[in-house]
Amino acid sequence: MAGDELGLVLPLVGAPMAGGPGTPALASAISRVGGCGFIGAGYRTAAQMAADIAETRRGAARFGVNLFVPRELPVDVDAVRRYRELLRPEAEHYGVELPSIRVHDDDDWAAKLQQLLDDPVPFASFTFGLPTGAQVRALRRAGTRVAITVTDPAEARAALALPIDALIAQGREAGGHSGSFDPLAYRGGHATVDLVRAIVAMTATPVIAAGGIADAPSVRDALAAGAVAVQVGTAFLRADEAATRSAQRAALADARFADTVVTRAFTGRPARGLRNRFTERYSDAAPIAYPAIHHLTRPIRKAAALRGDADALNLWAGSGPCLARAAPAADIVAMLLDAV
Repeated sequence: MAGDELGLVLPLVGAPMAGGPGTPALASAISRVGGCGFIGAGYRTAAQMAADIAETRRGAARFGVNLFVPRELPVDVDAVRRYRELLRPEAEHYGVELPSIRVHDDDDWAAKLQQLLDDPVPFASFTFGLPTGAQVRALRRAGTRVAITVTDPAEARAALALPIDALIAQGREAGGHSGSFDPLAYRGGHATVDLVRAIVAMTATPVIAAGGIADAPSVRDALAAGAVAVQVGTAFLRADEAATRSAQRAALADARFADTVVTRAFTGRPARGLRNRFTERYSDAAPIAYPAIHHLTRPIRKAAALRGDADALNLWAGSGPCLARAAPAADIVAMLLDAV
């Protein structure tokens, strides 16, 4: 069964890799061969998201959009100030100015939701928390299937109180940000397969497995655990259609960057990426303060990217970075679903 409840042709969803790698071209390529590509709307304005939707729709009929749920969490502004001072030598090294501290940012939330109601898409998923019941019902009335990213059974139970169509069970092996509703309570998370089994035992709602799934054996393990489909990101980072930065593409093929680590250093939220100089130097010092840290480090990251310097970039990747292949997305889908 390829996620029949969700109208999927193949049991594979492309992860919504916001911030660069995920593109309409990648989402379309995954969808054209039977998967379901996703656009990452995080860090995009509503107008940019609308343009991405239009471009994806020209290439594929079945796709989804992922939104970050804005949550007002306590922020230790003094800790952010201290971190800003700690980063000053980095800013000087890369020739950039550190911005003033920006604690609040709703990521154009209301405008994006309205855009999805005005121009509905087949799927919408949410990360970092829960939309309201009214918002979910409105999206579903518009014809959109709704999925929520959860990282533990308690979050799954909270999500199941909403009229959703699916849960995305994100394990600790996942690349990029943990979708945890409360990053202050993050303690490392559950292994993907264990989390899938726990949630499948709780509900008949379809479960999509996410985290550390980058080859055919890991796909089979997730489906055997009860997932109706898998969500895959890292395996597509070197895909022809991905907009992954050249420095990150090179790092994925470099044994010096073979390890991954969960770090707050770049954004103030726990996120898994390739271990580099920046994660080694600043992970312990960075406070949990998203999006303040994200905005603070952005000029450094941008300058490092322009220099091709992987040691000051957020090289998001899951626990199997060596499995990322330089190939067309269609070939990567075929590899992942070999003998499934």
